Amino acid sequence: MNLLPYINPKTETDKIISFLKKTFKDQKINKVVLGLSGGIDSTTALYLLKEVLPPKNIFAVQMNYYPKKKSGINLKGINIINIPIKKTVEEFEKNIRKGEGIEFFFDSGLRDCEEAPAEIKKFDTEPLKKVRLGNIMARVRMIILFDLAKKHGAMVCGTENKSEKLLGYFTRFGDAASDIEPLNHLYKTQIRKLADYLKIPKEIIKQSPTAGLWNGQTDEDDFGFTYEEADQILYLTYDCKQDINKIKKDFPNAGKIIKRFQNNQFKLKTPYSLK
Repeated sequence: MNLLPYINPKTETDKIISFLKKTFKDQKINKVVLGLSGGIDSTTALYLLKEVLPPKNIFAVQMNYYPKKKSGINLKGINIINIPIKKTVEEFEKNIRKGEGIEFFFDSGLRDCEEAPAEIKKFDTEPLKKVRLGNIMARVRMIILFDLAKKHGAMVCGTENKSEKLLGYFTRFGDAASDIEPLNHLYKTQIRKLADYLKIPKEIIKQSPTAGLWNGQTDEDDFGFTYEEADQILYLTYDCKQDINKIKKDFPNAGKIIKRFQNNQFKLKTPYSLK
């Protein structure tokens, strides 16, 4: 059973293309930079951009932490830029760990590192938690995209979908940073239908969604539920404003999904300000 409203892929494609054309025209910019992960969202965004701009005006940036296999995406005429981020991320991690240790050392009022208790020394050397490392990766990618956009006089195209946005599955000032977002009004399962219409390779549509943060990492493993489940519950909760208690009775994972949705609302409201 799928409760999401039906989208006509052709109508939706035409609507997004019209939006992209108008935005580029209004901003007097005719170039775009896009982070290309090889997943369904970035590939769908790329295929839509190819309908709007000449290939030579599109800069697709591959910023892998781990090496990836080549996909069957048609990249003819597009500027492909490969910038591996592993060394940059590791340098950030190393300096942050070093900085944390020094800060802890000075805060404790000790003069000589040899005087520091064992727990302080350990704090200086233990690896960053995966979530913090993932945030560094996302923000390093953002720096690269905006730097290239400045270089080429381009806009940065984001690839966020509505499911990720409502679940808070993004890094603020990282993968959520962009100049234009063509897909964030569509749920993940709706994007799959759009991708199929755009004739994106089946292996991309069917692959497990991943943020590419570490080997074997997938979105749905992180969640503990599938996008098919999440999209329906988010639609009922966010779009239809249905009673949460009733939804929880009808769907096994509803409580977990709604809790994640509620806990991450702050991401859509920050930064807090006086205005």
